[in-house]
Amino acid sequence: MTEQTPTRLAPEALRHLPATIQRPAYDRDRTRIGVVHLGVGAFHRAHQAVYIDDALALDPDWAICGVSLNSRDVRDALRPQKGLYTLALLGQTPQLRVIGALREVLAARDERERVLGRLSDVDVRLVTLTITEKGYCLSAGELDFEHPDIAHDLANPRAPVSAVGYLVEGLRRRKLQRLPPFTALSCDNLPDNGGKLRRAVVAFAQRLDHDLACWIAENGAFPRSMVDSITPATDDALRSRVAAELGCVDAWPVQREAYAQWVVEDAFCNGRPPLERVGVTLSNDIAGYDRAKLRLLNAPHSALAYLGSLMDIGTVAQAMATPVLARFVERLMREAIAPNVVAPRGFDAARYVDAILERFRNPAIQHRLSQIAWDGSQKIPVRLLGTIADALAAGRPIDLLCLPVAGWLQFVRRQARDGVALTDPMNEALSQVGRRATGDAAQDVEAFLGLHGVFAPLATDVRFASALRDAYAALGDGSPEAVATALASAG
Repeated sequence: MTEQTPTRLAPEALRHLPATIQRPAYDRDRTRIGVVHLGVGAFHRAHQAVYIDDALALDPDWAICGVSLNSRDVRDALRPQKGLYTLALLGQTPQLRVIGALREVLAARDERERVLGRLSDVDVRLVTLTITEKGYCLSAGELDFEHPDIAHDLANPRAPVSAVGYLVEGLRRRKLQRLPPFTALSCDNLPDNGGKLRRAVVAFAQRLDHDLACWIAENGAFPRSMVDSITPATDDALRSRVAAELGCVDAWPVQREAYAQWVVEDAFCNGRPPLERVGVTLSNDIAGYDRAKLRLLNAPHSALAYLGSLMDIGTVAQAMATPVLARFVERLMREAIAPNVVAPRGFDAARYVDAILERFRNPAIQHRLSQIAWDGSQKIPVRLLGTIADALAAGRPIDLLCLPVAGWLQFVRRQARDGVALTDPMNEALSQVGRRATGDAAQDVEAFLGLHGVFAPLATDVRFASALRDAYAALGDGSPEAVATALASAG
């Protein structure tokens, strides 16, 4: 007896799904592609595409053409499914939802002209991007004309390979057709993402055609944005669970925590989806939201990473299940960080802290502290030292804020003692200081403060140095027991 091939997720399978599975709340056949998304990876499909899926129930003109700039994998997985895929929301009660917003999936390396055709289609009015920071081909925040992809595209502008090259060629074709430009919306987590994208696109166009560059600068739009949602990688366990619950195979489901945030600058040039009706925050202070996230979310993450690692704890959820650490982190957020955050208008810091704490406690998200601990030399200055500097300027106490910084120093010392390399661009310098550390707070802290790439200009502030020495001494030998005692006694 031959084994039957499992049914594949496809439009005709939707009506046979169990009633517990949420499915598109609109007629997909009546939708039109109005969005091109560059970088159709897991985060986009778990985040922006879900908002657009909700928006399509209100306006059918904003379905998505997803473009993979380098890989064929997503196209090959989802094209047989007509773009359908499953989102697993990870919470106390996990939920599955089939997303229908992705009407077309293209692989740019094979289908360049189809991609450019979409970018110059009159129905397409919005191009969104999740290509990671390296995809913008920047150097010191500006377009790197020496980057191989940019050099290629300048020499072959009608056959681009970079995101910037595709945007400029698409806009050039629209100008020739007397079509208005599309809005280009960066959804990558880099500061001033829209500003960086605008400058890169205009600079590239300027090298090719001065009039085109002026037309883009005068008529185009590049809103800033902020996105947030933890999106673990798809694994075989997810695929098996989805297949069992759907009763059919999904080649590439995605998963994320239930929480999601998308803040967008309301600066579009050619219409937009009804984003404000599907949970998107429209604001002209994206920098304020970025700052709040950096300080109220990312800084406590780092605190959990270093203090929790010293306590031999594995994940964020396990750290939050450790009462002494959970209490300290909540105090850190409410008493030491929130008062030093200049929040955007309408931003409720207390509710934001509540939401973050709930996210941290979510046992369905296995966010490893060891991974969050990477690149401390890059993260500590922007996540914690800026808040400390603001607190000092305002005359506020910094003792709670210094404990996670001291935790990082103790973490570096422990890794160096154990001969474990740090995942950090300053590994060599940090490890040298860590190996020389003896546990004497005055000597060790003075040596670490000598790393001016991390601590300047706070390194010369006697108030900071004193508080950091006290915090370092309180952590003792950095053992789980010493750290727990220091946290219990904090403040």
